[in-house]
Amino acid sequence: MKHIGIVVILVILLLSGCAAKEHQQGAPVFFPQPRELARVQFLTSFTGERDIAEKKSAFESFVTGVKDSSRRLDKPYGAALWDGKLYVCDENHTVMYFDLAKKAYGQLQGAQGLGKLVQPINIRIDKNGNKYVSDTIREQVVVFDKNDFYVAAFGQQGTWKPTDAVPYEDELYVCDIKNALVVVLDKKTGAVLRQFGQEGQPTERLSRPTNLAFDSKGYLYVSDAGRFQVVKLDRDGHYLGTTGVLGTHSGAFARPKGIALDRQDRLYAVDAAFDNVQLFNSSNNLLFYFGQAGSRPGDFYLPAQIVVDYDHLPYFQKFVDPNFEVENLLVVTNQFGLHLVNVYALGKERGKTYPTDAQLIEEQKAKLKKLEKDKSPEQ
Repeated sequence: MKHIGIVVILVILLLSGCAAKEHQQGAPVFFPQPRELARVQFLTSFTGERDIAEKKSAFESFVTGVKDSSRRLDKPYGAALWDGKLYVCDENHTVMYFDLAKKAYGQLQGAQGLGKLVQPINIRIDKNGNKYVSDTIREQVVVFDKNDFYVAAFGQQGTWKPTDAVPYEDELYVCDIKNALVVVLDKKTGAVLRQFGQEGQPTERLSRPTNLAFDSKGYLYVSDAGRFQVVKLDRDGHYLGTTGVLGTHSGAFARPKGIALDRQDRLYAVDAAFDNVQLFNSSNNLLFYFGQAGSRPGDFYLPAQIVVDYDHLPYFQKFVDPNFEVENLLVVTNQFGLHLVNVYALGKERGKTYPTDAQLIEEQKAKLKKLEKDKSPEQ
């Protein structure tokens, strides 16, 4: 009887593990809400080692006595995908990675000794796999090679506060929030080539620049939390326009953070106050937005950075709904909550007719006009 009791317990544990797995999979999560055409599907999230390592069933854990690891991120901001790895800047620790191919979780190997990070906020990777990590407490841009080993540290401590560093061709564009500047460095030596962002320089005055991105033509976009806008510049700092205004309506910003552009030069902008991502066309017109505040899978909790990716879909294809055609992946980090690094797919439902961008723009203008009318005092 004693042996039968043990067998029964093991069977219950095994079944409960299967049930939990089925519950985690759940129904597909789309944005916007159902009844509207789906444009974005939430695929999965990464918060710690349990989300990438091969999961042990309750039965296996019971038999072996080995439990799943509880190692996890604390406060992520920047992220980057390269060669089958998802790198994440943990502000309260260092740069961590999720190895999508090997199903492993670990720390950037070179982030020790001379490469030790204190408060990494953003990571960018060039086509050769070189990594540029902006550390706001160390006050340097720390460079690692394609094998994750330390190479160099750029910038004089005490003179600036780099929050983002984006490579473009042979140059490195660094966002200096302390001096409200974009500082352009030689990518190999770290020597300062030029800077812009203040009065008397080519651009309009920047206020509190935080994040950078380039479009397909080489134009630079600066997310400016002090201006409540995204500013477009050429690579010498000449002003070309802005996206957004201060406000609470769609197309406006309250707390703009991370930005990214896709191959069609559509701008994705994270707003930590709205808990969403807004998508604009190349003419600065709002197309749509996705996301909402909450704790459910796919929800946002103080979102920080966004990454557009075209190369890693095979790793996530198993999560995609069969009736959803994917255009590209989107990775959005949350600084708090249960789901810290979220992966989405931008796309369309098969067999459905979608409005053109021009029609989307008119829809957004109509919504804004109605909102303004509803807020106006009665005549």
